[in-house]
Amino acid sequence: MLTISSLKTQLRRWARVRSTIRELSQLTDRDLADLGISRGEIRFIAKKHAAAR
Repeated sequence: MLTISSLKTQLRRWARVRSTIRELSQLTDRDLADLGISRGEIRFIAKKHAAAR
């Protein structure tokens, strides 16, 4: 059963994932390559980033 606190935590995490995906998706392929990221990795990186906080 989700408590209000855990629900808030999940919503914040989801918002961080969406924000990171949005920001990385706006970069050019060249910019992503400079960071060592491919377009296919964006979602994985966003989820990893959100979980680390």
